[in-house]
Amino acid sequence: MRGILLLAVLWLAGCQHVAAPPVVGEIRDLRSGERLTAQQLLTQLSRPSRLIIGEQHDNADHHALQLWLLQNLEEKRPQGSLLLEMLTPDQQSRVDDVRHAATLPADLPAALAWQDGWDWNLYGPIVRFALTQPGPLLAANLDNIETRAFYRDPPVLSGERSSAKSVKEKLLEQIGDSHCGLLPSSQMPAMLAVQQQRDRRMASRLLAAPAPALLLAGAYHARKDVGVPLHVLDLGAPEAPTVLMLAEQGSQITAAMADYVWLTPATPKPDYCAQMRKQFGKE
Repeated sequence: MRGILLLAVLWLAGCQHVAAPPVVGEIRDLRSGERLTAQQLLTQLSRPSRLIIGEQHDNADHHALQLWLLQNLEEKRPQGSLLLEMLTPDQQSRVDDVRHAATLPADLPAALAWQDGWDWNLYGPIVRFALTQPGPLLAANLDNIETRAFYRDPPVLSGERSSAKSVKEKLLEQIGDSHCGLLPSSQMPAMLAVQQQRDRRMASRLLAAPAPALLLAGAYHARKDVGVPLHVLDLGAPEAPTVLMLAEQGSQITAAMADYVWLTPATPKPDYCAQMRKQFGKE
């Protein structure tokens, strides 16, 4: 009996050292509809061998939660590898050199050839943490040469799930919306091909990465109904990765899209479409 009590005390002590998440929000298990605590979510996410966390790229809350999740999952079980949509294959040797150096360089973004399109103020803390961990930090995206090649000559995509008509229709709608309806229809097939080749690359990298493997990617790449999880299944994996979607309050995230959702406060956004229409003289 004393042994059981001691184990219970030790378990409680292990739970108590987990700091509260940096952002207040609502967490739900989308499969059951159950509301979860952050501690319960950590327990759930520590189990799968492959995990994807979907983000809104410009949301600072999402990046703060990603770092919190990484730090606390590492406490629960060693992380096998971390994969980033934000890294390309031509950066991998730089990442490896930095990871094996005695100290991190003073100008880390320059050492990694970090791309300006990804706000270093948001991603820097995650990258710095990952570079100090035993598991590798891995590129999951296409490089620019590959992207241009797929745009010029879109390949035929294999796999019945990812090539389904309904999947392509949803992605084409998202591509059109994200470009504010300003893309010529002639460019849409090429844009779709690049999007799906990015998903296919992330899926293959996730399958090859040391487990437990975690991929950080944009929401549409992460989605179970249109993104990387479909490609993982089409590549022959017996089960899809677990998906946690980070989304703002008011977002409609369903069980078809993710396994869990963490809803964060909505943040004001500039009117990107108004800016783009003005830039292209459409106003």
